[in-house]
Amino acid sequence: MVLHDNNKSETEEERKKKKEEKARLKEEKKQKAAEKAEKTKLKEQEWNSFKKNAKKNAKREADSENLEDFIDPETPLGEKKRLSTQMAKQYSPTAVEKSWYAWWEESGFFQPEAGSSKPPFVIVLPPPNVTGALHIGHALTSAIQDTIIRWRRMSGYNALWVPGMDHAGMATQVVVEKKLMRERKLTRHDIGREEFVNEVWKWKNKYGGTILRQQRRMGASLDWSRECFTMDEKRSKAVTEAFCRLYEQGLIYRDLRLVNWDCVLRTAISDIEVDYRDIKERTLLKVPGYKEPVEFGVLTSFAYPLEGELGEIVVATTRVETMLGDTAIAIHPDDTRYSHLHGKFAIHPFNGRKLPIICDAILVDPSFGTGAVKIMPAHDPNDFEAGRRHNLEFINIFTDDGKINSYGGAEFSGMKRFEARKAVIEALQKKNLYRGAQNNEMRLGLSSRSNDVVEPLIKPQWYVNCSSMAKQALDAAIDDQNKKLEFIPKQYIAEWKRWLENIHDWCISRQLWWGHCIPAWYVTLESDEMKDLGAYNDHLIVARDEEQALAEAKKKYCGKKFEMSQDPDVLDTWFSSALFPLSVLGWPDDTDDLKAFYPTSVLETGHDILFIWVARMVMLGIALGGDVPFSKVYLHPMVRDAHGRKMAKCFGNFIDPLEVINGISLEGLHKRLGEGNLDPNGIATAKAGEKKDFPNGIAECGADALRFALLSYTAQSDRINLDIQRVVGYRQWCNKLWNAVRFAMSKLPNDYTPPPTINPGTMPFSCRWILAVLNKAISNTVSSLNAYEFSDAATSVYSWWQYQFCDVFIEAIKPYLAGDNPAFSSERKCAQDALWVCLENGLRLLHPFMPFVTEELWQRLPGVESHTKKESIMICEYPSPIESWTNEKVEIEMDLVESTVRSLRSLRAQHLAKQKNERLPAFAFCQSKEVAEIIKSCELEILTLATLSSLK
Repeated sequence: MVLHDNNKSETEEERKKKKEEKARLKEEKKQKAAEKAEKTKLKEQEWNSFKKNAKKNAKREADSENLEDFIDPETPLGEKKRLSTQMAKQYSPTAVEKSWYAWWEESGFFQPEAGSSKPPFVIVLPPPNVTGALHIGHALTSAIQDTIIRWRRMSGYNALWVPGMDHAGMATQVVVEKKLMRERKLTRHDIGREEFVNEVWKWKNKYGGTILRQQRRMGASLDWSRECFTMDEKRSKAVTEAFCRLYEQGLIYRDLRLVNWDCVLRTAISDIEVDYRDIKERTLLKVPGYKEPVEFGVLTSFAYPLEGELGEIVVATTRVETMLGDTAIAIHPDDTRYSHLHGKFAIHPFNGRKLPIICDAILVDPSFGTGAVKIMPAHDPNDFEAGRRHNLEFINIFTDDGKINSYGGAEFSGMKRFEARKAVIEALQKKNLYRGAQNNEMRLGLSSRSNDVVEPLIKPQWYVNCSSMAKQALDAAIDDQNKKLEFIPKQYIAEWKRWLENIHDWCISRQLWWGHCIPAWYVTLESDEMKDLGAYNDHLIVARDEEQALAEAKKKYCGKKFEMSQDPDVLDTWFSSALFPLSVLGWPDDTDDLKAFYPTSVLETGHDILFIWVARMVMLGIALGGDVPFSKVYLHPMVRDAHGRKMAKCFGNFIDPLEVINGISLEGLHKRLGEGNLDPNGIATAKAGEKKDFPNGIAECGADALRFALLSYTAQSDRINLDIQRVVGYRQWCNKLWNAVRFAMSKLPNDYTPPPTINPGTMPFSCRWILAVLNKAISNTVSSLNAYEFSDAATSVYSWWQYQFCDVFIEAIKPYLAGDNPAFSSERKCAQDALWVCLENGLRLLHPFMPFVTEELWQRLPGVESHTKKESIMICEYPSPIESWTNEKVEIEMDLVESTVRSLRSLRAQHLAKQKNERLPAFAFCQSKEVAEIIKSCELEILTLATLSSLK
């Protein structure tokens, strides 16, 4: 028992000891927690104190900084930009992009070298119309072409980019006419031809200057010493010479044909200037010059009484008012109802004309099936050709401004054509000849210039015979044995083939007042019965000037009395534009420029003018210049707004590139709308669209950001839906680039001297890697530029700067550049050399895309001018790959390092978000010895990039 009691007593004592031990441990734990909390508190206090002191020090440092040190001094116009002693802490497009352009231009950097042995590289600027300010589509053209020309200039070519402006005959005349009516309530006919032409020249002088300022602000490195205008003296000489030579070769002729007539503009327009609208059924449309909407999509039937009271023939038409000019009735030979009437006559109900009845299937529109149709040769192309075969009389019942003339019937004379439509129907009803109307699907031609309904009229016009020239232009692109013309993208070869294989002769005369006068004179002999100008086609003399014409006339009409008058018509604008690659280089004179620079290298333009401009340049280039005018054609996408709508002033969604470069408020956008030609309803609609798309206006983006954004868009098929926010994004990237370079240069001493050569083999891993990937970026960029893949080229440059230089390299070399750690003395010098080489090469690589910011940053690099012996980045050599920099092994190893860093960052973000800035220990499990060796050799890079304290 006693033993039992003793055992029991020991057990209780043990329990007591354990309890005391537990309490002690608990107290110790509590004490440690308190100590830890105190330490954390002290650490936080120290950190807060450090931050507070850092802020004070920063403020004290800022206070001690002279703000003027960060502001660029004023630079006299044309002198090299004077830079601030300190780089601004924020990128400002306005500050960066001023002064450089005037200095580039004044220094002659845009001009090719006379007598240079360098290979030539030539682009002509598609001449913008002198109808007002450039739009964002022109900005795309400038961005692409300036990128090409700067790259080629830096790549050792004698580069020439020729600027020009197009007089844009019809477009400019329309704009000035609207201005005249809006401001003075006058038409051009009210003030006369001479005064009106003076008004247009005033317009040209005003807006031509605007266009030139816009091009300069975009950074376009055009050779302004060769600037030309399609109606200046030299270009006018070229136009006259081209017309005369083609006429002498039988390729230009005058003929009476059916043309597309615009009754508002009172001129013929080309097929390409006609927009077609498909109408399914009865539709009311607004037509210029009419208060009430006009009815279309209706087939009206009426009867013609037959001669000798033999009954009637019912015909149907969608243009009942044109029956006033009918000259015959066609019967389908399969129509047994009427076939017996062949050779008989119907009587016109309004003018009593006898209309012959002809059985001819060719005359009948197949959509009518069998039956009778009226024939007015002056109205329908098929009718016209058929009427010519049957020797029918050609009649225009419409005057040039779209009114019924006296020939159409006295009771309708002077009526507007669509007002006459109602009157004719009422008159037919009164004569009991109206037979009803029904819905009818039709295709309506509208003038793209005035939106008027196009009227097919018979008019004498000047034409270019295109058949032989078209075949030569086609062969130049598709003849594999002698191909001279390449299209980029290749898909447009099919369209080229389609156009040229189905080409019609080109109507080149326009009944306008603004344009190149046709170098033709009409002779009216005293003995002529008809005295109207141009009444006799053989009384025509084509000459280079009036003196030559008069001499020819005296020779031709020797001993006869005559008067001579120049053709009042002007040439189609596209005729002078088609000569542009020749005329800008001095043709028809045998100039040094023509010898050195023709043919040009590449034409860059929009695919929408592939036929109306590109094809015509090729045809006339071969015919007059002896060769294709360029060897490559790059066709860029068309710029639309963010919603995919075509950008146009008439829609109010037009964007001036300067509004993106400089920024503009919503009120400013609204104000600009009011200064155009939009009607009040159009202005209201456009304002609502602007308010929705730009509620805060457009932020200042700068030319560099706009250019880069537009170039990055070029991979988008055949259209660009431009979102201004994307441009804003590149402006923000410019700021990131600015700050990255600013930080990098802070790690280079002021007296830094760049090394003459770089030997990557002696450099740290990260330096070897950045040179290897820079080499690859250079190779990819040059390859993409050669292939005219501008989006890929821009992506290559951007990716190297953003994801390799900024995100990785600058971070990875921070241990070498922090302080003066003697352990890193060798690595520090290598890192500085690699940093400088990257900055200098990277800026040259980016320069053609972003000329302003790269020039400014390059000029700030220490030792750059003594190293390159060049005044400007734009005349430096473009980077080319250096074999010794290539290192596939180091690239593979860095891929593993980056993958490891991404994994570590991901783990931290998922599980240790509160310690995101704290250096933490890490453990890596390597699945092979080779991986382990790479990770171990790159431990410093991983520790630095993943913010670790240690790595096992």
